[in-house]
Amino acid sequence: MTDPTRDTAFKPNLTKTESKAEAVSRIAKSMIEQETAKRDAKTARLKEARLAQEAAAQPVKAAPRAKARRAK
Repeated sequence: MTDPTRDTAFKPNLTKTESKAEAVSRIAKSMIEQETAKRDAKTARLKEARLAQEAAAQPVKAAPRAKARRAK
């Protein structure tokens, strides 16, 4: 026999319901992580495109300020 270690000696035995719930939770977390990664990639891509578009656009000149009228 092998010597019991902390990982093997105190490993909880999950019930059938708990193991199914754990599996569903693990799958849901992985799906959420994938969606988050896709969203972050899309956001970065769109930000890069926006910055490139702004850099390519010609700067707009400000309109000259009107002179203030003096009261008589």
